[in-house]
Amino acid sequence: MRWSVDALVGVLVVLIAVGLVATGVLREGWSVRPFAASRARAFAQREYARDLQRSADLVIAAARRAAGEGEPAIVTVAAVVRTAEERYGYDGVERRHAAAALRRRYEQGRCAADCVTDAYGWPSSPGTGVAWW
Repeated sequence: MRWSVDALVGVLVVLIAVGLVATGVLREGWSVRPFAASRARAFAQREYARDLQRSADLVIAAARRAAGEGEPAIVTVAAVVRTAEERYGYDGVERRHAAAALRRRYEQGRCAADCVTDAYGWPSSPGTGVAWW
């Protein structure tokens, strides 16, 4: 019986696939963990900041929808903390991080015309030298 090139390639592909599956089973998911812990931490910090800013956007939008005609939208740091915890699953969101994210979105979204916030009363206000990350 002669082996064709297609049959040899097929057998080779199947053997490689079986080898990869066996390696994955033996390593028990080790290969999905990051190689560099510092890169994983940096990614987690970027994701945390992005999620806080998304929470601030959601809270600002909800406050604008809830405000009556001619009334300012009231946006609180507590609402940003609650949204980040409920929507993104964070256990303990620091209020100063939520306040900084809310300040950033408040300024970028031109909210001063139709919103009121308590984010500027927190200790990490601009000019205090306290970084929020």
